[in-house]
Amino acid sequence: MPKVSVIVPVYNVENYIEKCIDSLVNQTLEDIQIIIVNDGSKDSSKEKIEKYLKDKRIIYLEKENGGLSDARNYGIPYAKGEYIGFVDSDDYVEKTMFEKMYNKAVKENSDMVECDFLWEYPSKTKIDTGKIYEGKKRGIVEARVVAWNKIIKRQILENEKIEFPKGLRYEDVEFFYKLIPNLDKISFIKEPLVHYVQRDTSIANTQNERTAEIFKVLENVINYYIEQNIFNEYKEELEYSYTRILLCSSLKRITQIKDKQLRKALIKLTWKNLNSKFPNWKQNKYLKENKTLKNLYIKSINKITFSIYSKLF
Repeated sequence: MPKVSVIVPVYNVENYIEKCIDSLVNQTLEDIQIIIVNDGSKDSSKEKIEKYLKDKRIIYLEKENGGLSDARNYGIPYAKGEYIGFVDSDDYVEKTMFEKMYNKAVKENSDMVECDFLWEYPSKTKIDTGKIYEGKKRGIVEARVVAWNKIIKRQILENEKIEFPKGLRYEDVEFFYKLIPNLDKISFIKEPLVHYVQRDTSIANTQNERTAEIFKVLENVINYYIEQNIFNEYKEELEYSYTRILLCSSLKRITQIKDKQLRKALIKLTWKNLNSKFPNWKQNKYLKENKTLKNLYIKSINKITFSIYSKLF
């Protein structure tokens, strides 16, 4: 059994895929399984990948284009490792990443291990240092919800049937918030081991009508907690995260939409959804106890200031 299986979804990344795979085949953790899922690429990504296929640790899969979530989900049943990791094909990782994360997982009997990472821009890099949080509730409030800086015990994903939402953006949000109630032990590597490469043409940097998919993702999360009969247990944490996402990152993306009519409609929908799902969000305990700049901004919002802020982003 491999120690770690790494799933790499690939779609039209001919300029990045070799650096990504090089960083995986040269891992200091030799007992690794690398699952490359070609999600219907139309460029020369396949040709770039083929030269690596003599490496017996690599499983190469091809499928029709279904999006990032679909490609990741497609790879999960092929994973045989004790832990599963996800690496996006335009990113790359430090050669010691999976050895350090696996050793931490074994030492602390972890369900999940996460590391810090580097935002890599064309002319600079910036370290993203996350909080060390304890417990599931703090994880919902404080964790970075990206999938690609973590390894997760494979048995948990299989037993709980946790997958990425097919056809939706912000797939990591739904995946992580469904995952975390099932994690008893989370560990941390306080070292940046992932290079998160920033591209102007990436999905994350393109704002249009699909930006509204965050509403569906958050609805799916809430429905999951209701279906699992754990909504009341985690209501304060879900309320805080829902509020923070809609009023911070989501609102910022919405204001970048060029279509004025669509932009105004989604701003209006943001306020409507927040106040209908969580009408008492301003009384949330995490807003009160954490005096961060972000929370001070959120607490300052009412119907009038929301209208003003949505024009200033």
